[in-house]
Amino acid sequence: MIVDCGIYRDGRRTDGPADFSDALGEAREAGDAFVWIGLHEPTEREFDLVSSEFGLHPLAVEDALRAHQRPKLEIYDDSLFAVIKPVVYEPESDTVSTDELMIFIGDSFVVTVRHGEGAPLAAVRRRLEAEPEVLKHGPTAVLYAVSDAAVDHYIEVAAELQADLSELEAQVFAPSGTGDAKNTAARIYTFKRQVLEFRRATGPLSAPMTRLAGAGVPFVDKHSQPFFRDVSDHLTRANEHVEGLDRLLSDILSAHLAQMGVRQNDDMRKISAWAAMAAVPTMVAGIYGMNFDHMPELHWVWTYPAVIGLMGCAVFGLYRLFKHRGWM
Repeated sequence: MIVDCGIYRDGRRTDGPADFSDALGEAREAGDAFVWIGLHEPTEREFDLVSSEFGLHPLAVEDALRAHQRPKLEIYDDSLFAVIKPVVYEPESDTVSTDELMIFIGDSFVVTVRHGEGAPLAAVRRRLEAEPEVLKHGPTAVLYAVSDAAVDHYIEVAAELQADLSELEAQVFAPSGTGDAKNTAARIYTFKRQVLEFRRATGPLSAPMTRLAGAGVPFVDKHSQPFFRDVSDHLTRANEHVEGLDRLLSDILSAHLAQMGVRQNDDMRKISAWAAMAAVPTMVAGIYGMNFDHMPELHWVWTYPAVIGLMGCAVFGLYRLFKHRGWM
C-alpha cells in the first residue's frame, strides 16, 4: 500500500502530480527536487509498478518484498539499498520484537518500504518537513533521519531492558526461600532471547553506518558524513549497552545456578543430619531385636528405661552438634 508520495524542492514539500511516475519526471526536470514515496507491506503487483518506474534492482526488490533481511547496505548501478531493523519493546509483556525498513535512494527519488507496525515513518517525515535546512540535502537527508530515529530508539529500548534487568537481579539475589527458582530460570532464559533479538538488529547495522560515515558512497551527499558519524557513535553506544546486558545475564544465570547448588547442598545436609539421628535408635532397637539367649540386660528391671534414655541422649547430642555446625 502506498502511504504517501511527495515532491520536495529546496527542503520544502511542493504540490505536484498524484501519480508517482509523473512526480518523478517533474522532480528530474527540476534538477533540485526529489520524490519520496512510502509503502507499507506492498504486494508484488504494487511494487512491480514502483520498481519498474524507478529502475530498482531485481535483487533488492526481492529482498524488499520477502523481508526477513539482516541490516545491510547494498550499492547498485542506479540506486542505493539499505535495510534497517527498528526495534519494538512491549512493556506489558517485557518482549522485544523487530520490524524491517528498506530504503532505496537514487537519482531524485527515495522509496521506503516498511514491514510491521512498529516503525511508522510519518513522524520522521513530519520532523524533516519542519527542518528544511536538513531536507534540502535531498534523499541523503531521508536516509539519515530514518537511521537516526531507529538508532535513537535502540538506546531507549536498551534503557527499558536495563530497568527490567534490575528487577530480575533483585529477584535472583532475594533472600533464600522467596520466589520460584524454576520460574526465575525461565525468565532469565526468556530475557536472554530478547537481548539476542535486539543484537540481531543493532549488531549488523554497524558496518553500513560506518560505510555511510566514510567517503565514496554513491547517491550520498558528501557533506553528510558528520551526520552519519554521529549516528554511528550512537549505534556503538547502543551495541555496548546490549553487550553489557548479555554479559550481565550470563553472570546472573551462573549466580542463580550456583545458588541452586548451594541450596541443594543445604537440603542434603539437613536430610543427612536427620538420617544420622534416626540411625542411632534404629541401631539400638536392631540389636535388641536379635533373639539371642544370652543377653543378661534383658532381665534387669531398669533395662528398658535405661535404653530409651540412652537413645534419647544420643539423638539430642547429635541434634546439638548438627545445630552448632549449621546443618539444622
